[in-house]
Amino acid sequence: MKKSKWLLVMLAIVMIASIALVGCGKSEEANPPADNSGQQNAGTQTEQPKQEEPQELVLNASTEPPSLNPNTATDSTSGEILRQVMEGLVRLDKDSKVVKGSGMAEDWTISEDGLTITFKIKDNVFWSNGDPVTAEDFEYAWKQVLNPETAADYAYQLFYLKNGEKYNAGEVSADEVGVKALDEKTLEVTLEAPVPYFISLTAFYSLYPVPSKVAKENPDWAADAETYVSNGPFKLTKWEHDSEVVVEKNDKYWNADNIKLNKITWMMVNDPNTEYQLFKSGDLDVAENPPSDLLKQLLDSGEAKAPNILGTYMYMFNVEKEPFNNANIRKAFTLAIDRKLLIDNVTQGGQVPALGFVPPGSSPDLGFDFREKAGNYYNDADVEKAKEYLKKGMEELGITQLPEITLMFNTSEGHQKIAQAIQEMWKKNLGVEVKLQNQEWKVYLETLKSGDFQIGRLGWLADYFDPMTFLDMWITDGGNNDTNWSNKEYDDLIAKAKSTDDQSVRGEAMLKAEKILMDEMPIAPIYFYTDAYMMQPWVKGAIRHPDGSNDYTQAYIEGRK
Repeated sequence: MKKSKWLLVMLAIVMIASIALVGCGKSEEANPPADNSGQQNAGTQTEQPKQEEPQELVLNASTEPPSLNPNTATDSTSGEILRQVMEGLVRLDKDSKVVKGSGMAEDWTISEDGLTITFKIKDNVFWSNGDPVTAEDFEYAWKQVLNPETAADYAYQLFYLKNGEKYNAGEVSADEVGVKALDEKTLEVTLEAPVPYFISLTAFYSLYPVPSKVAKENPDWAADAETYVSNGPFKLTKWEHDSEVVVEKNDKYWNADNIKLNKITWMMVNDPNTEYQLFKSGDLDVAENPPSDLLKQLLDSGEAKAPNILGTYMYMFNVEKEPFNNANIRKAFTLAIDRKLLIDNVTQGGQVPALGFVPPGSSPDLGFDFREKAGNYYNDADVEKAKEYLKKGMEELGITQLPEITLMFNTSEGHQKIAQAIQEMWKKNLGVEVKLQNQEWKVYLETLKSGDFQIGRLGWLADYFDPMTFLDMWITDGGNNDTNWSNKEYDDLIAKAKSTDDQSVRGEAMLKAEKILMDEMPIAPIYFYTDAYMMQPWVKGAIRHPDGSNDYTQAYIEGRK
């Protein structure tokens, strides 16, 4: 075996693979097309519990959710809970497709030029406090996301609206933004350009409504269970910060008769071994992070599953911090990583080495597989090339010794083991010493936002089913672009791809954009995610979307021990 002893020793330390990420960044069969045929069936269930038993589900959020306000949420931990307590204009079905009538919108029409979409809000939709859900609640929420004072990371997700970006930049007033409540139940949306995936995007939590009356009276309404108001299948009844979140069935929900679960509890256990023991004892219904030292055995036995999902695990370089202000240094660190060795011996969840950024299967509507057509941009563990880049980069910086380098990650055994493995790879392959530092999830997100890091861990899951969800996050000053990287040609290509619904034009522009991203390498893609998890056999009807998100609106308990 060519792999050196140092690694064999280190790889005896195993870990988990699929871990909490930034950015729901997460989703799909690709931009799911609208399916009008299912309208009359939206909201009904095909599976039913066969016997009466407590309909309570216990899950693990791993950490405190940083925000349960749709206006400011930006991570998968928050998104997981938001999907159960809130609902957008549409809700993706079990096949991750858009069905009319599945969410707050009863129907919609699209103008011939594709620029105006008029949504009709259902009459029988209410907030958990009894107030009706109105078109104004959507207009208010979307403008709050765009409001520069909100400083929402996901503001760019609403730049599709006419004047959305200009309002966010302070160039026009809120009244000029392309979203307007024509009456209590009619929402008119005007886009800058036709967006083929816009309807499915409304299922994403940044486009959820907020209770405008409540939010105007109390800006902190989403900070605690006592003041939280929701429009989804469940309502928040307990939020013991850093300990537990509890939601219960929302009897004001329009489809409450078809919600079988009465209660969902999220623990906040950040140790995969403890989570596993809770699962084995039956105290936890779903384990999202099986211990990596058991994962292969659990997968082989069928006790755990690990389907591919649309997500990329990566390290980010802060291009404003030395030595990562040099592209060749960034390339050196990226190429010196042995991804296959990492996956085979550390993560062990069947992930795929990422030799580009956009994961396979993310482009169902483009007419080709984006990853397949783009190909690989570098070889895995290309140590000799990495050394050449390091030498060239140091010459360009005029240095003979690298400054002290620190790799940061959010606290988790999995992230730590990955960081330790890559730390050893950089030491062995490049002769570089790298320090490791971890922080709790919420603090870590704030650190990334402040720019006080050199290298930081990040995971990104699709927000909707299109390569754009992976590419537009790296535009100049993008809310989730914490690398501080900027490239005008890249920005122009993303703008071009967003200016048309011509899939060939969009595809070509996005392919060119990813090439620029990989040429300049502000990020080091490591692997494409799988979704390793264990679910008790008595949990029925839970939906696990290919973007990594979960939906428990159709779930129920049957046959619990």
